[in-house]
Parts: sequence; structure tokens; C-alpha cells
Amino acid sequence: MIVLKATQDKVLAVLQSVAGIVERRHTLPILANVLIRKTGNALQLTTSDLEVQIRTTAELGGDTGDFTTTVNARKIIDVLRTMPSDQTVSLESSQDKLLLKGGKSRFTLQTLPAADFPLVQEAASFGPAFSVPQKTLKHLLGQVAFAMAVQDIRYYLNGILFVAEGKQLSLVATDGHRLAFASAELDVEVPKQEVILPRKTVIELQRLLSDTDGALEMRFASNQAKFSFGALEFVTKLVEGKFPDYNRVIPRNHHNSVTLGRAPLLASLQRTAIMTSDKFKGVRLNIEPGQLRVASNNAEQEEAVDELDIDYGGDAIEIGFNVTYLIDALASMDQEMVRILLADGNSSALLMLPDSESFKYVVMPMRI
Repeated sequence: MIVLKATQDKVLAVLQSVAGIVERRHTLPILANVLIRKTGNALQLTTSDLEVQIRTTAELGGDTGDFTTTVNARKIIDVLRTMPSDQTVSLESSQDKLLLKGGKSRFTLQTLPAADFPLVQEAASFGPAFSVPQKTLKHLLGQVAFAMAVQDIRYYLNGILFVAEGKQLSLVATDGHRLAFASAELDVEVPKQEVILPRKTVIELQRLLSDTDGALEMRFASNQAKFSFGALEFVTKLVEGKFPDYNRVIPRNHHNSVTLGRAPLLASLQRTAIMTSDKFKGVRLNIEPGQLRVASNNAEQEEAVDELDIDYGGDAIEIGFNVTYLIDALASMDQEMVRILLADGNSSALLMLPDSESFKYVVMPMRI
């Protein structure tokens, strides 16, 4: 049976949309495979790592009929990448193998039985569905994902908190040294739901979501989340645990405020970061009426000093930060101006957008 017959670019795009979660090394060999199910003209592709499952449906030609198998996802993608994008490729079943043909090339690929493929057991009941444009969620994820912890023993920090309540969707990430918060309006009112999406799921969503207004539908269960967008259906386990109360972390009473250009500040920090060491990423900020001075030094007695003119009439403050934390936040924003609120040299700083409550970034100071 000819399972599919289409141009290389079409086949590759469909395979790549589901293959991001496939691990190269796995205790279960079949998890390196993609489950291929042909029903009539529709071709369904599914991948899983036991915690995340991605499924897509496409029409890619070939014979009409019913057929299922699994084949190594990375191998078939690596082969397709070597072929011209306009070349017609076909996948044919032959006994327990698949033949991939393109031009004068043919590849015989080993298969494993579809019955052995471990599908993720979907939750019995999901909460109400609500939707946002894909680009809205992609933008929100981009504003907070950098603040996720990486392999922290506090496992609930290795992901992003999703809070849907009323007409607002809020995303929060923290690694204990910094916290990023971003929110957007929903079209419909939803009852309060809080879930923690794991890091791998967040990274995969960032890869798959498009910058279009196409709708993305979300549903949450107690231990699972389901996302549907375009031809994709994405099911993921949730991180169990209690996320820190982010409202207590966000400062409320900082009386010193300065608004300045985001790009000039980012460039200044990137310049001074060159003179920090890999082990110690500290920079000193001296904020005085009319002037912001950024300085750094290293063990080789080298130093960088950069000055920016600012419109500021508050207290003189000297404060240290991990420069990477500031650069990450400023690089994730696309607005022209940023507002920084400070209390003193020992309290965390709050970065915001000048006229909006939709983004907040809290960063702890550092002793320098």
C-alpha cells in the first residue's frame, strides 16, 4: 500500500510538527517512532514521550484504505531533509518494513507494531474550553519562558503557571531569583483554573505556535492540559505541586521610578556584561537624578563603565544585579520604553511597561 505520496516540503512539514518531543535515546525503543495511521484518505501522525503527546491529521495522497505502523521519526526526517523540496516522495508498506522513495533514491526502514505504541491516557474530564489567538499565547510565552527554572529540585518551578480567571489569562515563571508575569484578555469569562505546564511542553508550544490570529483552544484537567490549534492536538501531563504566591513577590510600594529607552539600556548592559566573568555576572547600577551609570569588573582588574542620561528626580540608589537576568527580560520585550521601580539598594526591582499592567518582571538584587 502507498501510505503517502506528496512533495518533500509537505511531508517534512507534517512530520516536523510532531517530532519535536521525540527523544533520540529512550528506554522504550518505540518512543523513537512516529505512529502512522491511515484511515481512508486521512493520515494521522502521533508522537509521545509518555508525558506529552502530539497528533496531527493531514491529507498526503497515496492509496485509500486503512493501515497502521510505527517508524523511526528522526531517521525519516533526516532522509527527507537530504531531498529537494519540490521532489515527490512516497512511503510504501512492504511486509514489516516501509519503503521511502524519492527520485532515484529508495530507503528501507524498519517498523515496530502500532499496537505496542504507548498512547497517553487522556483525562476523563476536562474543564471548559477557552481560546486565544495563537500569536497571543506565543507572545505571552516569550515574555515569561526565560524565567523558568532548569532542573530545580523544586520541580514546580521547572515550568510555567497558567492562571485563567474571569476574562484574563496570566502566565507566571520564576526560578527563585527572578519572576516574570504576563497577561492577556480572553474573549469569554472562565471559572478560575490554575495549572503548571512543564518546561518541555512550554518549549514545544513556542516552537509550534504561529504568529497568526488562528485560534488556539485550551482545556485543563486536574493532571492534564489539552491544546488544539490548526491540525494539531497537543496533550500534556501537568506538574503537580503548589506554585509560589506570585502576588506576594511583586513589589507594591516602590517610590522611585525611572522610564527610559529599552534598546539603549539593553545595549549598555550588553556592553558592560563583556567585562563580567562566566562565574560572576554582576553589574552595578548607580541611579542619580539625571544619570544612570552601569559598571562591571572582573578578577583581571578590568572594568567597564557606561552612562545613560535619564529623566529621574528620585533618591540616589546603588544596586547590583546579575546582568543576564536584566538582559533576558529586556530582550523578551518589544516596546520602546521600559519603566523601572526601585525602593533602595537591597530590595528587588520591578520592570514594567510604562502604560500597562500586562507585563511585570521582578529581579532580586545581588551583592557586589
